[in-house]
Amino acid sequence: MNIIVLAKHAADPESEIRVSQDGKSVDERGLVFDINDWDRYAVEEAIRLKEEHGGEVVVVGVGQTEDTLRKCLAMGADRAIKVPVEPGMDSYQTAMAIKEAISGEKFDLILAGLMSQDYNNALVGVLLAGMLDIPFATAVTSIKVEDGKVKIVRELEGGFGEENVLSLPALLTVQSGINEPRYVSIMGIKRAKSKELKEVSVSVEGGYTEIDRIYTPPVKKAELIEGSPEEVAEKLIQILKDRGLI
Repeated sequence: MNIIVLAKHAADPESEIRVSQDGKSVDERGLVFDINDWDRYAVEEAIRLKEEHGGEVVVVGVGQTEDTLRKCLAMGADRAIKVPVEPGMDSYQTAMAIKEAISGEKFDLILAGLMSQDYNNALVGVLLAGMLDIPFATAVTSIKVEDGKVKIVRELEGGFGEENVLSLPALLTVQSGINEPRYVSIMGIKRAKSKELKEVSVSVEGGYTEIDRIYTPPVKKAELIEGSPEEVAEKLIQILKDRGLI
C-alpha cells in the first residue's frame, strides 16, 4: 500500500508573533518552526498502515521543509519530496504545487493533518482531493483498510462520530489524537540520513487570496471596580446595562 503524507514546517503557536514592516506578512525572526502537530499524527498513521499492509510512505513538504522532512524520515517514512517554492502562497497554490509534485507518484492513499497550527485554514487537503478528483474525508479519527476500500470514522460536533467507506485512492485529513506519534530514535535519525530526499520544482500560477493587511487585535485594559460589596454590585450592574448586556 503506497501512502503519500503532506507535512508542513509550521511556526510554533506559542512563539511571539510580530507583524512585518510591510503590514502584510508575519516577521519570522524569533519564530520556532517544527513539524505541524496534526501532520505528526498523519505520518504516524501512515507508518502504522505500512507496517500492517506493506508498501511505501512518501512525505511531501512545500517550502523550506527539509528539517521536518528529515524528522518524518526518522519516524519511519521511506522517502521524501521537497517542493522548494517561495513562501506566501495561499492554500490553492499550495495544493496545486503538491499536485504537480506528486504527478509521477502511484498512491493508494493520501494523508494530511486536519489543519496547520499556524493558519488553521484546513483547506490544502480538501483542495488537493478536488484537483485529483478522488474521494476524501476530514477530521478522521479511525482508519481501517480492507478489500480495496478504507473504512473511517470522522469527528462531528458534540462528541458524535460518523462512519464512512471510501473507495481507494482517497484522501483523508486526520484529527489529533487518532494515535500516539512515536518518538524519533537515534537509530531512526541515522537511517534517515541514507533515505532519499529529492527536490521537485513546480510552476504555480497566481492564487485566489490577496492579503490587504495583517494586524494584532487592540489590547483592552481591565477596569478594577473598588468599593463595598454593594457599591461594586451597583457599578457592575450599571456597566452591564451600558453595554446592553442586561
